[in-house]
Amino acid sequence: MFEFDQYLGFLAFLTILTIGFWLMIFLLTFVIPYWIFGATIENIKLKAAEKRKARGQA
Repeated sequence: MFEFDQYLGFLAFLTILTIGFWLMIFLLTFVIPYWIFGATIENIKLKAAEKRKARGQA
């Protein structure tokens, strides 16, 4: 059925596929939402600081 080198290639393929799958799940469920949420909070803080600065000058 399989020779030994084909078996090792198949195992390497499955390993890479599994690592890629779990990396994609990790990125989609944790890293990207964390990045978007952090950028949104930072923009809100910057806009609030600009409003405070404009009120202080006016």
